[in-house]
Amino acid sequence: MAQALDQISTWIEQSARQYVCICTVHTIMECRQSEEVRRAVNQAGLATPDGMPLVWLGRLKSKHAVTRVYGPDLMLALCELSAQRGYRHFFYGGAAGVAELLAQRLQARFPGLQLAGTYAPSYRPAAYEEASQTIDLINQAKPDIIWVGLGTPKQDLWMAAHRHRLTAPVLIAVGAAFDFHAGRIPQAPQWMQRSGLEWFFRLLHEPRRLWYRYLVYNPLFILLTLVQSLGLKKFSLE
Repeated sequence: MAQALDQISTWIEQSARQYVCICTVHTIMECRQSEEVRRAVNQAGLATPDGMPLVWLGRLKSKHAVTRVYGPDLMLALCELSAQRGYRHFFYGGAAGVAELLAQRLQARFPGLQLAGTYAPSYRPAAYEEASQTIDLINQAKPDIIWVGLGTPKQDLWMAAHRHRLTAPVLIAVGAAFDFHAGRIPQAPQWMQRSGLEWFFRLLHEPRRLWYRYLVYNPLFILLTLVQSLGLKKFSLE
């Protein structure tokens, strides 16, 4: 987490126009199925492990220390830092009213946090003119950080498509963090997060929306990991 905070702070000071993909098993499986999503994640300035299975696998396969960068925790840590340094935040995504509520709650929690703006896009694909108007709106607000909460993989594709037209130094995709910190959806207890059982907690609360992600993607990820570990097949990262 500390390394991610340092890198993001450096990008802000450099006006770097980078973006961060917070990756879960769901992200990896979307990358496997779509070259476009895979390219978007590969082009990110940072692609960090959010899900505990990715952290455990990273520790097993890497010589470097691998720690979790949990999207909701990264949001809180950056807001705390921003209240001290004056970084401006724009919240893009969520259902109607969620971004506004999120901003209000974060400003109450972190006095001095500067809000550049909020915007909740429609769920239908935006026409080019509409997308350009939204980008102009965000640029006029002059944020340092744009939080993107559109869900995986839509948020990753959106950042990759628009980062060169946006003047903000950093874009960060955090998905469910919008609903968590707005108080719309409960977060799993810390012990479930640490033990890799957050998926089960979320499945119990949103079974209709999340059943495929957790009951199909998770077992398939384990199977494919075993296949590659046994040398039966190597999956491309490109």
